[in-house]
Amino acid sequence: MSLPFFYESEIPSGLSHFTLSEESSKHCSQVLRMKSGDRIQLTNGKGNVFVARIMNEDKKKTLVSIEESRLVLPTSKKISCCISLLKNANRFEWLLEKVTEIGVYEIQPLLCIRTEHARFRKDRLQGILIAAMLQSQQAWLPLLHEPVTFKTCINQSTYQQKLIAHCDEKKKQLIKDLPITSDRQILIGPEGDFSPEEISFAIENGYAPITLGETRLRSETAGIVATALLMNS
Repeated sequence: MSLPFFYESEIPSGLSHFTLSEESSKHCSQVLRMKSGDRIQLTNGKGNVFVARIMNEDKKKTLVSIEESRLVLPTSKKISCCISLLKNANRFEWLLEKVTEIGVYEIQPLLCIRTEHARFRKDRLQGILIAAMLQSQQAWLPLLHEPVTFKTCINQSTYQQKLIAHCDEKKKQLIKDLPITSDRQILIGPEGDFSPEEISFAIENGYAPITLGETRLRSETAGIVATALLMNS
């Protein structure tokens, strides 16, 4: 059985002892009912994983001793999921959870012509990413950026392979037929899809139009499917 996994953003390498944050301490002592001598795992979300033993349990300041440490190398595939904020915030949160479990490198929320709501609670969304990272036993936390306009995202992109998924009838490639590259960026539109002007602007700036299959997917489903296909191709 794997050890309980906790996120501590500020834990550096080389320490022999560490005091858990109040959030981790509370979860450790009051939710999991862990005691002195029990072992846990910690990660800073930047590839470092530590095995630690509880020295004294406390609901605010649990002290642990670091017994082992290792560095988990990042995946060789760097996938950027750029997706419009959605009308239903719960669906956007579900997307974040699932692409994190899949292993996405970064998430860039977009403000598109047809984006209906621009609500963005970064603290809450960051917490969802952390929970998904821990649940899937990963050591790298995806980057979550502040929302930017569609054109800003395109103008700032430095990715080797740039893709846009849309529902327009223009000629598109199947995502599974694309050449494999190590870093890829995919654009996913809002409910109602990208506007024709946005699609044209992306293609003019080097984005290849792609399709995810024969059925029309919800935006959040498209983001998850695209991320999974790009990670596994």
